[in-house]
Amino acid sequence: MESLRVLIADDESIRLMSLNTQLTALGHRVVAEAPNGEEAVSLAEIARPDLAILDIRMPGMDGIEAAELITQSRPIPIILLTAYSDEQLVTRATHTSISAYLMKPVAEDDLLPAISLALTRFRQFQALQQEVTDLKEALESRKIVERAKGILMRRLGLSEEEAFRRLQRQSQDTNRRLAEVAQALITADQLL
Repeated sequence: MESLRVLIADDESIRLMSLNTQLTALGHRVVAEAPNGEEAVSLAEIARPDLAILDIRMPGMDGIEAAELITQSRPIPIILLTAYSDEQLVTRATHTSISAYLMKPVAEDDLLPAISLALTRFRQFQALQQEVTDLKEALESRKIVERAKGILMRRLGLSEEEAFRRLQRQSQDTNRRLAEVAQALITADQLL
């Protein structure tokens, strides 16, 4: 496993020391330690870690809220730690971008698979998000091209196939994406 830059947050300093020691033994580097959620969010901005391990229950801002703020700013895999099996906390955690969940006390043997799982889930989620974005863009482009074809068909009396060929030719001749050419045609049609 690659060496990661890790942010850890827990309101008990003994747990922070223990976690730091375990992560270092696994070949990772702790780049920031926070005693509460607010500091974890601030330190995440400054240290830009690859992974965050946050206690759920901390004074002020809890780990779930901190995780939400951290991932809004810069998405990273996050592991939550808890000594409680509180169903309400678990439910809240499942509605966020948490990658893994560990019960305290954390054993080094449990930490390694949790980190692997968190990284894998995070990468899968990122890939799915990119796929959704790409599909939305493709669908939007297709809608624009269909509208432009309709304009050419209506204004010039072309068949659908000929209208599409004209858009393609213009795209190739101007070295622009098909959707850009189609959007320019739609804009020009609106002006006329």
